[in-house]
Amino acid sequence: MKNIELTIHATLSLRKKAFEMIDRVFVKELITHSDERGFFREIIRVDDDFFKDGFGQLSHSLVHKGVIKAWHGHRSQAQWNYVISGLIQVALHDYRPDSKTFGETMTFLAGENQPAQVYYFPPGVLHGYKCLIGPMNIIYVTSGVYDLSDEVRIGHDDPGIGYNWLCN
Repeated sequence: MKNIELTIHATLSLRKKAFEMIDRVFVKELITHSDERGFFREIIRVDDDFFKDGFGQLSHSLVHKGVIKAWHGHRSQAQWNYVISGLIQVALHDYRPDSKTFGETMTFLAGENQPAQVYYFPPGVLHGYKCLIGPMNIIYVTSGVYDLSDEVRIGHDDPGIGYNWLCN
C-alpha cells in the first residue's frame, strides 16, 4: 500500500499542470452528496459543455489488478470515462498531427482515494490505463456506437509513444 500512496501523492502534486497539457482534454470534478445512507453523484449531464459531441453508447468494463489496457482511441468518436471502484493510472497521448499538443502524454490517477471525476478526450487522443487497485470498474460513454473502422489500437509498449507502463 505504501507504493500506491507515494504514487498518489506524486501524481496529485502534478495534477493541475497535467490536466492542462493536452488540447481539448477535460476533467470534470464531481460533487458528491453524502449522508448516513450513502451518497449521490451526478456524473454526466446533457448540458455539460463537453457533452456537445452527443451520446452513442454507454459501456462498462471490469479490469483486474496489474492489467494494462493501452493504447486505444477513436478516429471520429469522443469518449468520457468514470471509475466506479478500484484505482487506475491513466495516460492520454495526443495522436492528432494537427494538434498544438501533438505527441504530448499526460498522466493522472482516477478512482479510489482520488477526487471524484469524469474525464473526456476527443477523437485522436489515445488512452490507456493500468489497474493499481482492483478489480476496477469503469463506465465509459462514447459519442457514437461501436464501429471497428473507427478504432485505433496501438501496443502498450509502442516506442513511438515511449510511455513505460512498468515504471510510471
